[in-house]
Amino acid sequence: MNNYTTQNAALRERERERESNANSADLNEFCENISKIRVSNSRNSRSYSRNSCFSFQNLLAAYYQCRRRKRKTINAAKFEINFERELLKLEQELKNHTYRPGRSICFIITDPKPREVFAADFRDRIVHHLLVNYLEPIWEKKFIHHSYSCRQNKGAHCAIKDLKRFLRQTSGNFSKPACYLQADVSAFFMSLKKDILFSLIKKHIKHPDILWLTEQIIFQDPTKNFYRKGDPKLFRIIPPHKSLFKIPKNQGLPIGNLTSQFFANVYLNELDQFVKHQLKIKCYLRYVDDIIFLHQNPEQLKIWSSEIDNFLQNKLELKLHPQKQVLQSIYRDINFVGFIVKPAHTLVRNRTAKNLKRKLYLFNQKVLSLDIEHPIRLWTPELRDDFKEIYSTTNSYYGHFKHANTFKLRKHLYEKHFGILKIYLIPADKNYSYFVWDED
Repeated sequence: MNNYTTQNAALRERERERESNANSADLNEFCENISKIRVSNSRNSRSYSRNSCFSFQNLLAAYYQCRRRKRKTINAAKFEINFERELLKLEQELKNHTYRPGRSICFIITDPKPREVFAADFRDRIVHHLLVNYLEPIWEKKFIHHSYSCRQNKGAHCAIKDLKRFLRQTSGNFSKPACYLQADVSAFFMSLKKDILFSLIKKHIKHPDILWLTEQIIFQDPTKNFYRKGDPKLFRIIPPHKSLFKIPKNQGLPIGNLTSQFFANVYLNELDQFVKHQLKIKCYLRYVDDIIFLHQNPEQLKIWSSEIDNFLQNKLELKLHPQKQVLQSIYRDINFVGFIVKPAHTLVRNRTAKNLKRKLYLFNQKVLSLDIEHPIRLWTPELRDDFKEIYSTTNSYYGHFKHANTFKLRKHLYEKHFGILKIYLIPADKNYSYFVWDED
């Protein structure tokens, strides 16, 4: 009763503070500042004491992290109406160990290939951020440098930069023959064993509350509580070994959650450590389950590939995909993390450029189809949201393009495919690095 009374008293006090604040924007700004402080501190695991890992402050920081990209969703909007009350409720559930993950949204994406996605509810996403904020600083010290997926100051662009350096290093600055072997783990997310994953977490985490929450998330079965979204026919094209509905119990993680991405790195960190410390492969890179390593001798690459496959099968109960291994000279094209790497230059995949062309075409077609008085005025109720999306999407693609030798592509897209957008989107520089909005 005391905890219940204290919680209600705290809640009433917070509600009185909100009602007495004439300007809600000031409150939001205040909370944003708290969030920035907490997010900054969360990079240091010491900011989570044993008694405060489920504190309101940590939940608030996780809430603002989660809200950055999900604020426009219906569930996020509902949560935001009374976000303090919801966070207090979530805090009590976590501290009392009564929290259970809610219903997920299941849908199919088809680009670049059909995949089954389970997206957690906004409330659960906050908990995911909370957990990763605690675990990430601990594992960052253990991850190898050349693992790039879903890590701060890493990513695809950093992977390409290091790959180019390895190419020069292995070939003596392209003066000697050298080869690379590229492979990926077969059906990785659906083949991952939950018991093994949890045992890896327990090796380094002793906090009972964190272990309880980790267990709740890892062993959740989203197929027991979900609703489908999208065309039902698309679910039929997913192969059985790529669906959580068809795989054995306690196996597989849902694609689409932050925790799944983080746990993927924890799981395959065992492989990374084996490669670096047992096989002692110097030129090795991994992005999620896509791995690549280089050597002057192709036979050595075959030996390493066999040893890696044996390790995966014996220790992690995974295996390399037998049809997706590429062994060839580094002087051939290397298709890695969205780029085509050649000795003299780097390109983006044709599929990436085609995707942007399609988005630009669809936007221009929508403008032409609208029967409005001033069709070139994009800032209208009919086009406002579409323009915001195409504006940010275009700059995102161009941010990706600038990491490759794509000046001609960037210029061509602007001149031939922007259409009516050319009236308002002005190149920021002569290299077409990105675009600014010209309100005049």
